[in-house]
Amino acid sequence: MRLLLFFAFFGISFFTASAQIFDNENFGNSSIENPIEWEASMEKENDSIYELVFKATLEPGWHLYSQEEADIEIAPIPTEFTYNTSSDTYELIGETEEPDSEPYFDQVFEANITYFEDEATFRQKIKVLNPVDSEMEITAEVYFSVCDDEKCLPPETERFTFSLAGNEVTEGFADLEVAGKDLELTKNLNINLQGTSNYEIEKEEESGYWNIFFLGFVGGLIALLTPCVFPMIPLTVSFFTKGAKNAKRGLINAIMYGIFIFLIYLLLSLPFHLLDSVNPEILNNISSNATLNLIFFVIFIVFAFSFFGYYEITLPNSWSSKMDDKASSFGGLIGIFFMALTLAIVSFSCTGPILGSLLGGSLTSDGGATQLSFGMGGFGLALALPFALFALFPNWLNSLPKSGGWLNTVKVVLGFIELALAFKFLSNADLVQHWDLLKREIFIGIWIAIGIAMILYLFGIIRFPHDGPKTRLNKGRLFFGIITLAFVVYLIPGVTNTSYANLRLLSGFPPPLYYSVYEKDTEGPLGLKAYKDFDEGVAAAEAQNKPILLDFTGFTCVNCRKMEEQVWSDPEVFETIRDEYILISLYVDDREELSEKDQFNYQRPSGGIKKIETVGDKWATFQTLNFRNNSQPYYVLLDSEMNLLSEPVGYTPNAEEYAAWLETGLTNFSE
Repeated sequence: MRLLLFFAFFGISFFTASAQIFDNENFGNSSIENPIEWEASMEKENDSIYELVFKATLEPGWHLYSQEEADIEIAPIPTEFTYNTSSDTYELIGETEEPDSEPYFDQVFEANITYFEDEATFRQKIKVLNPVDSEMEITAEVYFSVCDDEKCLPPETERFTFSLAGNEVTEGFADLEVAGKDLELTKNLNINLQGTSNYEIEKEEESGYWNIFFLGFVGGLIALLTPCVFPMIPLTVSFFTKGAKNAKRGLINAIMYGIFIFLIYLLLSLPFHLLDSVNPEILNNISSNATLNLIFFVIFIVFAFSFFGYYEITLPNSWSSKMDDKASSFGGLIGIFFMALTLAIVSFSCTGPILGSLLGGSLTSDGGATQLSFGMGGFGLALALPFALFALFPNWLNSLPKSGGWLNTVKVVLGFIELALAFKFLSNADLVQHWDLLKREIFIGIWIAIGIAMILYLFGIIRFPHDGPKTRLNKGRLFFGIITLAFVVYLIPGVTNTSYANLRLLSGFPPPLYYSVYEKDTEGPLGLKAYKDFDEGVAAAEAQNKPILLDFTGFTCVNCRKMEEQVWSDPEVFETIRDEYILISLYVDDREELSEKDQFNYQRPSGGIKKIETVGDKWATFQTLNFRNNSQPYYVLLDSEMNLLSEPVGYTPNAEEYAAWLETGLTNFSE
């Protein structure tokens, strides 16, 4: 159990009057959410003092934010009340009162924010300055936005008209009418989306599991070539084949030994399944967790210097002693199991760093505990196979190279690899936290320095504690030195500001191209070229014969920023958007006023009327009208003729999944 705990720590759319929008009324994952209802009433204290009461009722899980603006860079839209105080018939008494509420930690904005759940009542007292007559009305508007733990909806405005003489409240923009201009501008927003039934939604393949299995298998093969494991192959196989009562029994014991090695490493992934069942986000969010990435960075540095020979990382000797004793005490399969467990413990100083690389790599790939189990299974299988194969074919033992200094060379080379991989985790933390410490060119420069040091070691110029006497350079070290030199030469253009800086063979390892020490344009997210007007973007797509990535976003949309910083920053995703798509980013909370000729009244499907006065009003209505969805982030793939190229998606934190979705759009566009 202590061993398991050690590894657990280790890995830690709507129809208009003139046109129909959709071919399929169950289009994709579209939905218009309306999780809040407003009611208004009025209470009379005396002939001159009235209290206006606004009651908001929210669906479970949704938040309405306080009138107080949060002091953070990306903040929720505060609730805002406005009154037609230009009238000289009344005046406000104080400010609009809201319920008392302690700040909560908001998971969306990751800060302490005051918001209301379930129900919230706001009150505003007024003083009537002139005697109340039958035409006296007070108009109040509520500007608000609501969020849940994953998304925020575009801001909306509710209007209430209070008739003091009749003690009545009218909801909505009763004074507004939908005229010819309004219908024409509404019609202009309708893109007549086509092709909702002309594509097949591809099923997500589970190839990622087998990829990590293969990587784990390779890691296991590398572990076999370390001084802690390699010498044990002939010794253990000989023990089973010669120490058994008969050859058949020895063969079975050796095979069972290999099976138990495989099972032990597979069992090491079980604690992560427990963590995954308690909270799946524990594993899926590691790649964006700066603290955990820093922990991995430190661990990998420690592992690297261990491989260099400055110290050894070993588990307590008492563990291996106890396992040895139990192996001796128990006969049969139980004893063989403890012998396999002893091997796992004794060889930890060599297998631990490699296994740590596997754990870190698989956990930060958003694959969860299942993917980790595939990786551990691959690792264990690679370690177990030699014991079973050499037991089946004992004569193969004669073909094994003898132990010697080459094993330490393998270990030191692995140390250089661990050192290079460590900076990948530091880079992850740097990207998320915007520390600007490890720009792309600096990262590649560090890899170049590590590569040069590795070349010097392989050529015998620098040495480490456990190296034997200096000898003539052999063909193996010369070969791998030349390979490393070629790799360093390949890296050099990566530190330049040229077209050769894109090291495609290393896509996913260095920071993305936009994260550079050289000055970059910032027209859109991550420096991408982004059109802020839909028609301009469509014209560009038609001119360049490219598909469109339509991005419904918001300035206060935290998950939009997370998608840009954690998914769009993935080199494959970034380069696909930059090179293959026309990006159109429409901000639904942009409060810049439209020109008077572009403002209009929009007839809601429910019968109400909405004033389109700002840029955000326009794009939020555009999204609802065409895609029957009003949440952000929301991504749509189109061509310039308004054919849908794939099913729209929302928040998709898995970069591989998002990249596959973009690739589906490209495939359907080309067809």
